[in-house]
Amino acid sequence: QVHLVESGGGLVQPGGSLRLSCAASGSIFRFNVMGWYRQAPGKQRELVATITSGGDTNYADSVKGRFSISRDNARNTLHLQMNSLEPDDTAVYYCTLKQGGFSFWGQGTQVTVSS
Repeated sequence: QVHLVESGGGLVQPGGSLRLSCAASGSIFRFNVMGWYRQAPGKQRELVATITSGGDTNYADSVKGRFSISRDNARNTLHLQMNSLEPDDTAVYYCTLKQGGFSFWGQGTQVTVSS
């Protein structure tokens, strides 16, 4: 079992920045994929970015050039640096870890971009 806890969400003005973090604990395999998804009100959950344990990254087109995903394998932590935030980035952001054919999800953290 894997437990994921997100932190760092909040209210920010358009153009601002936020840094999300995710702490993973439990039975974590050496090879896995961690990532961030988000879900806005009335919309489906969508991919934001993923990163493998080897450091390969993948981003949604809507966040390329603005968001940066990183991880610390020694500390089992995941981060998402979000810059140039836009109102359309408003959503609940979820941390996920995929390994051995299973997916684990955190509870989510709210990000609101508004003036």
